[in-house]
Amino acid sequence: MKPFNMARRGAIAAALGVALCALPQFAAAQAPAAPAAPAASGKTEILWLGQAATRIKTPGGKVIVIDPWLRTNPKTPQTYKDLDALGKVDLILVTHGHFDHFADAPALAEKHKVPMYGPAGMNAAVATLGILPAELAPRFGKGGTIMPFGANGVKITATRAEHSSELNWKNPATNKDETHPGGEPVGFIIEMENGFKIWHMGDTGLFGDMKFIGEYYKPDLVMIPIGGHFVMSPADAAVATRDMIKPKYAIPIHYGTTPVLRGTTAEFAAALGNTTVKMFPINPGDKLEF
Repeated sequence: MKPFNMARRGAIAAALGVALCALPQFAAAQAPAAPAAPAASGKTEILWLGQAATRIKTPGGKVIVIDPWLRTNPKTPQTYKDLDALGKVDLILVTHGHFDHFADAPALAEKHKVPMYGPAGMNAAVATLGILPAELAPRFGKGGTIMPFGANGVKITATRAEHSSELNWKNPATNKDETHPGGEPVGFIIEMENGFKIWHMGDTGLFGDMKFIGEYYKPDLVMIPIGGHFVMSPADAAVATRDMIKPKYAIPIHYGTTPVLRGTTAEFAAALGNTTVKMFPINPGDKLEF
């Protein structure tokens, strides 16, 4: 056997090294990086329609409607009393069974063939009574988290609310109003595709765990009831916002629709005092982008 020529071996190794170094460059040229998801640079649009009714357009283009009392709501702009004016709807959230939150939710779910998520007990009654088929009335409860648009989509967590949740419904067979068990009320922490978080608090009184929820979920924006009587007063809402939750932004809701909901945005602003929280005293029909 002839001895292996060392010079020849060096030449082969050098040639192999050049070839191997070239391979990753070729592969990179053939597989360009995927473009960044548009949601990362998008904005969240909030349309408030009076009481707790809210439409959210997410950075990824999804449309979420919360507590849609529209057609008989005295504060809803006339345009939006026509449910078609909302445009497309991808998901409905209902915080509890009271008429001023539940009213138009079943009609929107049927119209768009999209799920109406709500407290487990409320949606069990909805399905049992035949208000909606079970597939359009999925159930989840406080502490539960859903990702209805997939793993990289919006994340929604049900939180505590200090209120009640009787399900008020007009039975079409008798044309009479009925009251049924509606589970327990909730609020919703809604995390957008880009990480922006909204806490829609629904109807609630002041409670100590607001501080924990603020620290744990860190919402950027709270939509907080201020009307009093059934929910927090402006003073209570100010304590919750400034001292407990400490969000960047606050939108006051659930006031002025009935005589007993006397709280005002001016009272809320005065009670907030000197704070880093930016409060938006918007009118029904106004939109904000974040």
